[in-house]
Amino acid sequence: MAAPLSPPRLLPSGDSAVTVEFSRKIDDEANRRVLALDRLLAQEPIAGVSESIPTYRSLLVHYDPAQIDFATLGQKLLELALRQLPASEKARLWRIPVAYGGEYGIDLEDVAKTLNTTPDDIVARHIASEYRVAMIGFTPGWSYLSGLHEFLHMSRRKDPRLLTPAGTVSIGGVQTGVQCIAGPSGWHLLGCTPVRTYQLHREPTFLLEPGDHVKFYQIDAKTYAEQERAVEGGEIIAELIAA
Repeated sequence: MAAPLSPPRLLPSGDSAVTVEFSRKIDDEANRRVLALDRLLAQEPIAGVSESIPTYRSLLVHYDPAQIDFATLGQKLLELALRQLPASEKARLWRIPVAYGGEYGIDLEDVAKTLNTTPDDIVARHIASEYRVAMIGFTPGWSYLSGLHEFLHMSRRKDPRLLTPAGTVSIGGVQTGVQCIAGPSGWHLLGCTPVRTYQLHREPTFLLEPGDHVKFYQIDAKTYAEQERAVEGGEIIAELIAA
């Protein structure tokens, strides 16, 4: 028999939202419970709930206080959150190409020096892991991935950049991530992918979803340029190899 699940914390977020917090740290098991609750809310809607937003360790639930009060909603959320999860989760698996180093990953050399190894070793370790999409956030399509090899865990940069390229694949702390839109970042830039995890007029608009799995593979500059042109034409070049 499975051990009883610990109840999450219910935290008021203003007068029309509640945060359901499963952990106070980045934790894969807590994230699975976050995503499970998010799916249950979609399958079994609660009257008055307008939106739910999953993060690494909590679920933000927006509601209409004219339709349901905090205490009633909290009790319903707890009942859903304490359901036992299935033994395993079915997940989509994506293969995503990455051009590493040089102009595509300007921090690769420094990361290798810091970790007392070679750029090729960093790339080999990075593509060896299978990652899990824990959440989407910060900017549209920004995909936070758990499963980074422990050897690659690094503190974020002391001097964050105000602008990093669209498609950047980087590491920070215990995470790796895919940045879809150009923007600021304090992470270490290892490479760049022509894949766009978000395109406004594409179907689907968002390519990756929380709970998906990701494998990276290395490509050269010529392949990157060819695939980037294909993506600009609306083609999805990420390979869905399991669904």
